[in-house]
Amino acid sequence: MTEPLQDAAEVQAQALAELAGRTMYERDPATRSLGIALVEIRPGYARMSMTVRPAMLNGHQSCHGGYIFLLADSAFAFACNSYNLVTVGAGCSIDYVAPGRLGDVLFAEGVEQVVAGKTGVYDITVRNQDGRIIALFRGKSHRVAGVVASADA
Repeated sequence: MTEPLQDAAEVQAQALAELAGRTMYERDPATRSLGIALVEIRPGYARMSMTVRPAMLNGHQSCHGGYIFLLADSAFAFACNSYNLVTVGAGCSIDYVAPGRLGDVLFAEGVEQVVAGKTGVYDITVRNQDGRIIALFRGKSHRVAGVVASADA
């Protein structure tokens, strides 16, 4: 059996998400400087990864929560800007449930839960390379004026 073809709107939405993701990544020195990679992006979704390096360890020899937060916050930002509409964080919370260790590859998966008007809610789950949940992050977004990237670029 053959898979159904994507309709033109889905193809266009995916292309726009990829353009917004590339543009944001190029403009984001904080994310790039930590070696955070954009693994996947689609409308309302982003997956990013980061390897825990020695400089990221705290006094307990586990990954400092600030780095885990930054990874989750980056996935949040990329997911909520994936429609190519400039969107900022309005608030968030994070729960740390397990430590990240030196050499771990952490993955933050951001999933849109709802968008109502200019406000959105996104859940980001941070896992290590073994699938163990490290942290749970919930972000509230607010859309402001403008687009991330020109579709003509």
